[in-house]
Amino acid sequence: MRVRTAYSVAAATSLALLSGCGAADMTKQASPFANAQGAKTVTLSVQSWVGAQANVAVAQYLLEHKLGYRVDTVQVDEVPAWDALSQGRVDAILEDWGHPDQEKRYVDDKKTITRAGGLGVTGHIGWYVPTYLVKQHPDITNWKNLNKYSSLFRTAESGSKGQLMDGSPSYVTNDKALVTNLKLDYQVVFAGSEAAQITQMKQFAKEKKPFLTYWYAPQWLFKKVPMTEVELPAYKEGCDADADKVACAYPHTPLQKYLNTDFAQRGGKAAAFLKKFKWTTEDQNEVSLMIADQKMSPADAAKKWVDNHPATWKAWLS
Repeated sequence: MRVRTAYSVAAATSLALLSGCGAADMTKQASPFANAQGAKTVTLSVQSWVGAQANVAVAQYLLEHKLGYRVDTVQVDEVPAWDALSQGRVDAILEDWGHPDQEKRYVDDKKTITRAGGLGVTGHIGWYVPTYLVKQHPDITNWKNLNKYSSLFRTAESGSKGQLMDGSPSYVTNDKALVTNLKLDYQVVFAGSEAAQITQMKQFAKEKKPFLTYWYAPQWLFKKVPMTEVELPAYKEGCDADADKVACAYPHTPLQKYLNTDFAQRGGKAAAFLKKFKWTTEDQNEVSLMIADQKMSPADAAKKWVDNHPATWKAWLS
C-alpha cells in the first residue's frame, strides 16, 4: 500500500505543483469528457505528488500531439479516485500505490475497473533523515536508536517529543501506528502537502538542521537533499494488514495503472496507448525535476522529455 499506501495533474494550461500525495476531494468535479462514447477525449485522474503529475503530463502531451485526442484532467484524492474511475468520471489512473480493498471491490467484484499493467516504476515509502546527520550519528539509521536522538528532532509542533514529519493528512500512512507500536518518543506532525513538506526539508537542509521525515521514492528531491532511510522492522507479507497493529516497514510496491472498464474496451487508440505507457524511475524523475525544481510548465517538461526520448514513447504508439 502507498500508505500514499502513496503512493495522477490539473489541465496542462493550468497545471501547477499541487500539494501533497493527496489534495482536496474533487470527485464531483467530473469531466464532461470522461467516458464520452465516440468522442476523441480522455480524462485522466491527477494526484498531487509531482511524480504522478509527470506521468500525466507526458501521457497528455502524447495523446494530444501524436494521437489527436482532447485530454481533460481532474484532481482527485487517492481513494476517491477509485470511485470516480468506477463511475466513469475519469478514464484512467496512471499511478496507484496499492489499494487492495478498492481493487477487490471494483476490479474483482464489480468489474467496473480494469487493470492496465505496471507503470514500470517501483515505489517505496520510508522514514528518512538527511545524510549529513548520518555522518554525525551513524547509528541513527536504525529505528531502535531513534529514542536516543528524539531531542534532536523536537519542534514547536511536537513539544517534548521528536517530530516525525508527514505530508498531507489525506495520505494513507502507517506512521501513527508505527510510533505507538514501536514505543517511539515521537509525534507525527503533518506539513499539509508535498509542497509544504519539501519547503520544510529544503530549509532544514540549508541550515543543516536535523529532521526525520516520512518520504518516498521515486522523488526528485533526493537529488537536491541527500537522505538516508531509517531501517524499520523488516516488512513481511501481511504485517500491515491491521492498520492499528502495524509495526513493520513499508513494502516496495510496483506502481500500477487502472482504466475504467468501458473505456478499456471502447477507448480505442487512447486506451491501447495508456496500457502500453511504461517508463523508468529515471524517466519520471527527469520530468519531475523539470516541473518542481526548474519550474517548467508540465507541458514544456513533457515536450522536452518527448523530444529527447523518441525510442521510448514510440513503442507506446505501436
